[in-house]
Amino acid sequence: MKLTFLGTGTSTGVPTVGCGCAVCTSPAERDKRTRPSLLVEYSGRTVVVDTTPDFRSQALRQKIQRVDAIVFTHAHADHVLGLDDVRPYYFRQKDPIPLYADLRCMESLRRIFTYIFDQTYPYGGILKVAPHLIDGPFNLWDQQLVPLPVLHGTLPVLGFRIGNAAYVTDFSTIPEATLGLLEGLDVLILDALRHKPHPTHSTIENSLGLVEQLKPARAYFTHIAHELGHDETNARLPPNVRLAYDGLEVNLD
Repeated sequence: MKLTFLGTGTSTGVPTVGCGCAVCTSPAERDKRTRPSLLVEYSGRTVVVDTTPDFRSQALRQKIQRVDAIVFTHAHADHVLGLDDVRPYYFRQKDPIPLYADLRCMESLRRIFTYIFDQTYPYGGILKVAPHLIDGPFNLWDQQLVPLPVLHGTLPVLGFRIGNAAYVTDFSTIPEATLGLLEGLDVLILDALRHKPHPTHSTIENSLGLVEQLKPARAYFTHIAHELGHDETNARLPPNVRLAYDGLEVNLD
């Protein structure tokens, strides 16, 4: 299995429009972050977690040749607004793209992309999806995905455990029941927005505490704001914890 970080930035991306801070004006490639998404590849299949507004550029950068399924964490704009850019994959693959989301997220997707779900546009050229509601663990090509309920402020959203890895973006609180599903991992990916507390996101310090508690072999932080420079932040992190960056590939047995 290979995990590729398609995007590692916060909802505004980095550089942030109109900002002249040191990170937004940095020439370093790893300080440039598109909106947060993950690519999961195994057994010749490709699964995308969230379709950000940057999905088209992410797919071109990573040379993604097919999309076999899309899994959504929640329906905020920075996680779903790139869904229409999946169209070329449907045109080539011919079959509707399987789409997985919980009830709250699926209802939002239906409102945002009415034309995709209703298929009433008379001229064709529309993405077709096969929607599936997430109400517990589910299998995609002999690989189980375990939904991980967390809180994004007061909003219930999902992370996912896939094999011996877990992806938990956009959270401020992880319930005890979910923490039990995050133990003994090879790779743990966590939201770590910045140092300053935020009402709906984890901080570097909070996520480091979770790493210490859960003891994964490796941890990567994502959904990173422009307050954190890549190299300067990594220099202060433990050896088994790194800031992720756009295009980072992580291989798992």
